[in-house]
Amino acid sequence: MNAAELTLPFQELHETVPWYERFSSFFSSSDLAMDLGTANTLIYAKNRGIILNEPSVVAIDEETGKAVAVGHTAKEMYGKTSRAIRCVRPMKDGVIADFEMTTLMIQYMLKQVCRGWSLRKPKIVIGVPCGITQVEKRAVIDAALCSGISAVMLAEESMAAAIGAGLPVDRPVGNMILDIGGGTSEVAVIAMNGTVYSQSIRVAGDEMDEAIQRRIKKETGVQIGIFEAERVKLILGSALPFGKTRSITVFGRDLATGFPKQVEIDDELVRDALHDPIQAIVSSVMAALEQTSPELAQDILARGIHVAGGGALLRGLTERLGRETGIKFFRAADPLSCVVRGVGKIIDNLAELKTCCIA
Repeated sequence: MNAAELTLPFQELHETVPWYERFSSFFSSSDLAMDLGTANTLIYAKNRGIILNEPSVVAIDEETGKAVAVGHTAKEMYGKTSRAIRCVRPMKDGVIADFEMTTLMIQYMLKQVCRGWSLRKPKIVIGVPCGITQVEKRAVIDAALCSGISAVMLAEESMAAAIGAGLPVDRPVGNMILDIGGGTSEVAVIAMNGTVYSQSIRVAGDEMDEAIQRRIKKETGVQIGIFEAERVKLILGSALPFGKTRSITVFGRDLATGFPKQVEIDDELVRDALHDPIQAIVSSVMAALEQTSPELAQDILARGIHVAGGGALLRGLTERLGRETGIKFFRAADPLSCVVRGVGKIIDNLAELKTCCIA
């Protein structure tokens, strides 16, 4: 299936817009910024803000090769479809694992946010992990170009998260950011619009979900789905114990009988499951601090370290990181949208912040 055949069977979005706005939009288009994440994809339009936030999931018709659902609808279908439909998470560890499905997903999302026709195709800035390879960069750029974009620029997610968190990345001071996404966790030291140190590890939200799946399977003999594990993490997950023990009922399949089964689990089991992924993230922060110059270390000690991404919402994580390092950690305001707000600021101020892009 080539790029010309990648079409989507979705109904056009109609909006009531004054004729003069439609006429004006024919000659101009809003440039875009995208956080193409493992768990969720967010799009920001210049001068309009965040205009799309959808799970990075595609449901594909096996016979026709066309997408039947994308985003929230496809996530609801995950694991519940017939053999004729396959649900795919095309992003893995922050990069493209399935090029065709990613292209379909981007096409659909751009179709949602781009109103009408325009003589000018938009430019886009996309946030990518700092450890991305040249091959992976090329895959992201090609997927966007196949979706009707005129020019593609890439920015490291750690830089974008720092900008989105409001850190003074253009000043001669050390800014340290920890971005815990769905597929990768990134720690970086940034100053003067440049990255002094960065490291990306492929341990983040997805690895936490898989660790919960494995632990529940081991302790109870029940296999749960990946999104059920995510639900458990959101409700019971924590990096430190907090007061009274909490528990919930989870639903899955009994491995001994093959029948559906529900079991009760508590927050201690979940915390034990999360220990290794959290410790890997703590170790990456410690390694970054060891590589930091004395001058930058002074700034970081005085200013603290900011945490962004969905992982920042894990209860007790900033407190645990502070105990381990002796440095104050701050959770960014709205950590889930830090990266897309950062790449959005880059597209809004491209002349000033183009040096923050890596391609």
